[in-house]
Amino acid sequence: MPGKMTELEHYINQQRKEPDNYTPVFYRLQQEEQYADLLALLAANPHIRIYDQIHSQLKELMKIRNPTKRLTEEESEQKISEYVGTTSLHAFGVWVYYPWSHRVVHIVDEKDFIELRTSRNKQKITDEEIAMLSGKKIGIIGLSVGQSIALTLAMERTCGELRLTDFDKVELTNMNRIRTGIHSIQVHKVVIAAREIAELDPFIKVVIYTDGATEENLDDFFTKGGNLDILVEECDGIDIKILSRMKAKSLGIPVVMDTNDRGMVDVERFDLEPDRPLLHGFIPDIDLKSLQGLTDAEKLPIFRPMVALDDMSERMKYSLGQIGKTITTWPQLASSVVLGGAVVTDTCRRILLDQFKSSGRYYVDFEQIIV
Repeated sequence: MPGKMTELEHYINQQRKEPDNYTPVFYRLQQEEQYADLLALLAANPHIRIYDQIHSQLKELMKIRNPTKRLTEEESEQKISEYVGTTSLHAFGVWVYYPWSHRVVHIVDEKDFIELRTSRNKQKITDEEIAMLSGKKIGIIGLSVGQSIALTLAMERTCGELRLTDFDKVELTNMNRIRTGIHSIQVHKVVIAAREIAELDPFIKVVIYTDGATEENLDDFFTKGGNLDILVEECDGIDIKILSRMKAKSLGIPVVMDTNDRGMVDVERFDLEPDRPLLHGFIPDIDLKSLQGLTDAEKLPIFRPMVALDDMSERMKYSLGQIGKTITTWPQLASSVVLGGAVVTDTCRRILLDQFKSSGRYYVDFEQIIV
């Protein structure tokens, strides 16, 4: 057995550390240079899997563009042929390479892709609203709860750019509410989210900060490439919770927070109320430097009014009293986190479309609704 273990260790050591790449690579084959680049990639990496279902996408595109008629197979093929024209089917659209999963996928290009991807949002979200949302930028601080929010925002295509910040890497204990595979242990949470978004919609711009939100990078996070339209704040650090709101208020950016207990969502409309007190006036008068490095148990007295701890569920209140005794940190359930993804996405969409204009705290409490 020792010899076999040594042999296994040899194979383990042969594995290179996985790079934190999360950006897909596009190849448009109507450009000869990119055609050659894709062929070179495939020749050098024969293990890459190729997924070419472009015909299925074009068939669906013709279907949604002719909603009043059930196209026959012949009519569908005729419309596809007319749409593609003289372009080879292999050269139509774009090929997308995902280096972390060793896949190349052939899809229709951006305009057609968005039309297909959002076709079943209509008319709950109109074409005009879809176009408007495509120009919006949303930043998320904290990816334990924020991952579900980021993925729901991307699935609904509530924005065209997401900025994600979290310094933490996934542990097995995080996987009670973070959607990923066990192969992702010790991969940055922001990288996992960015990859899943890219595999869902490679045309959504994703910017990540693996150092988390810091006093040094908040300006960049909020303003580089254009100001955020909404901040979604889901971090545990009290200093960043306060600093990010100070920055959002100075820039007139609304802040949305989900507490993943009793479905509570907190909204601060600094865009409409520039003089509004941070967190509705619940932030204590305290030196921010003194908040750095506190344990979860030490944070509780300061967190209490900020996140409405006294109004939390009875089980959550009990759990908070057990930190440092029977548990190491506050619990988070997948059902609550996924609910937060839905509620925050709906709230952000309505803010961006000027359909919701209030500040306050709102509850979607299943124990009160379903009794």
